[in-house]
Amino acid sequence: MALARDVMRRVMGLILLALAVPAAAQTKVAEKTAALDFSYAYPAAAARIAPLRRWLEADRARLRTRAAGLAAEDRRDTAKSKFPFHRHDATREWKVVTETPRLLSLSGESYSFTGGAHGNTVLEPLVWDKATARRVDPRAMFESPAAMQRVLGAGWCAWLKGERRRRLGNDPGADDIFPCPPVSDLTVLPGSTHRRAIDRIGLVAGQYVAGSYAEGMYEMTVPVTPAVLAIVRPEWRGVFAAE
Repeated sequence: MALARDVMRRVMGLILLALAVPAAAQTKVAEKTAALDFSYAYPAAAARIAPLRRWLEADRARLRTRAAGLAAEDRRDTAKSKFPFHRHDATREWKVVTETPRLLSLSGESYSFTGGAHGNTVLEPLVWDKATARRVDPRAMFESPAAMQRVLGAGWCAWLKGERRRRLGNDPGADDIFPCPPVSDLTVLPGSTHRRAIDRIGLVAGQYVAGSYAEGMYEMTVPVTPAVLAIVRPEWRGVFAAE
């Protein structure tokens, strides 16, 4: 379990490096009880935006309440059944992908362990529009899932096939067990190399999306090309820049 978490953390580090992540201090809350090991962190760039900071603090409270409730319930149930109790983990860490004059793009990595064979890691985006003080779904910046699949799908699937061969060896049945997931199933992380406009997009397949737990996440960074820019909705085109 620890090895798989280390692999995924290294992968996420490479994603953020590829998308030009600036260094930033964190606001972090961590606590450990007999039932739960909990932590929540977000960067200084997010803390400086008051409405976003309030959302993150509310998100932290929701996660803490839900995780503590599940841990307490599991502890009671295992005591009744005389099974050993394994302390739960619940962590969420937001990191800066990039910040442009209008957008702050974050990636949130959440890890949960509830006593099973291993934990589970989920990656999610959080794009904050500073002009309107609201969160934006990165996929909503594009015309449609079908348009994203048309422009990005072939390159993604070709890259994934090669990367799976590199990790697993030439197993002819691997792609039958886990066929290439559509772009709509991926985590989309807007990034930038120069912090003036979005010119990179991270495509990430989380655990079980494109392979087994042991394979971890698959991430690919693609440039914003004229073809990608063409499927950006008109109201968002100004925050992107094609190479």
